[in-house]
Amino acid sequence: MAGPGRDGRHHQIGEANFGQEESFTGGFLVDTGRRPGERAIYGPFQVDAGRRTIMRSASTYVATAAAHVQSSELCATCHTLYTHSLGSSGEITGRLPEQVPYLEWRHSAYRDERSCQSCHMPEIEGEAPIASVLAEPRPNFSRHVFRGGNFFQLRLLARYGNELGVTALPEELETAARRTVENLQIRTARLTIERAALAGGRLAAEVAVESLAGHKLPTAYPPRRAWLHFTVRDAAGSLLFESGALEPSGRITGNDNDVEASRFEPHHRVIVEPGQVQIYESILAGPEGAVTTGLLTASSYAKDNRLLPRGFDKTTAPADVAVHGGAAADGDFQAGGDRVRYEVEIGTAQPPLLLEAELIYQPIAYRWAENLRPYAAPETTRFVAYYESMADASAVVLARAAAEIR
Repeated sequence: MAGPGRDGRHHQIGEANFGQEESFTGGFLVDTGRRPGERAIYGPFQVDAGRRTIMRSASTYVATAAAHVQSSELCATCHTLYTHSLGSSGEITGRLPEQVPYLEWRHSAYRDERSCQSCHMPEIEGEAPIASVLAEPRPNFSRHVFRGGNFFQLRLLARYGNELGVTALPEELETAARRTVENLQIRTARLTIERAALAGGRLAAEVAVESLAGHKLPTAYPPRRAWLHFTVRDAAGSLLFESGALEPSGRITGNDNDVEASRFEPHHRVIVEPGQVQIYESILAGPEGAVTTGLLTASSYAKDNRLLPRGFDKTTAPADVAVHGGAAADGDFQAGGDRVRYEVEIGTAQPPLLLEAELIYQPIAYRWAENLRPYAAPETTRFVAYYESMADASAVVLARAAAEIR
């Protein structure tokens, strides 16, 4: 059985309230009624009496086999998070499903196919010893890598670790960031360009986005966003059209929210000009409907068109995982992906024409950093400065596609 870590808290969680609302937002149950030396610590493997005695002596926990530690409901206790908006006097004015990947997963086909752990704690091949004393090789051991999506924060900590008192080595953080990016680029999405045609100086094409994630993409913390970068070039490589370029500041060219904090880019079915861009994101709103990035202000979503997992029925989705905004009525925005049509003027340009599409992902959107600027506090001032210094590397390409018109 794996060791308990600092205090064994995750492996002490009992299953009594699993999957129920009271278990969310850190509402897990630990048997605190037992004294040290008697409290169970759960794992997926049977442990013989001798090794159980050794572990109890070394850690004060009793190793206990329990299948519930491999269930998605365990992850849900912390990763299903609700926050409350507060009024001017500190009163609660609303409740926001801030991060609900478990509920998204539960409303998808993955509920019957894969657990959270199967992606975020992948099993090793073969057998491995999982203890430091009298280790017995075990099959199907889950690696505790906890794959996530925030490569940017890892690299920020690597660069500014000395100032922040980070104990991990920069090389270790960079390795974790690199593996995060590799996982994102292999396991999250696919793109194709279809029905590309040219007539009368007007180009038409469809970009099909397929999500491979078991929850919305992107999911969890609201600053995350993904978008389509679409370009058309002539035979000489000259740019004829572009939508969704990433600027060095971390802005997306044409994105209304990056230009003005009170606005946001709508969901698009058809894009006809460079100032339009398809962004898959969640936009928070306060009780009066004003756009915000304040978690203590937000109580609803003005927009949520994040890509849906396979098997997700948006017409029956519970309110906490619902689609908001124009995507709700978009027949091409369905379980497993989206389809966006581009109809753009390219003048007298003649074939061959090269069409390229990218799905770009950014863990911390420009607006979420920029909205911290007015606060005269050391922490916010420092973070904004850090973001500015690294904004040009704040996003990665998840998937690419190309097509040619001849």
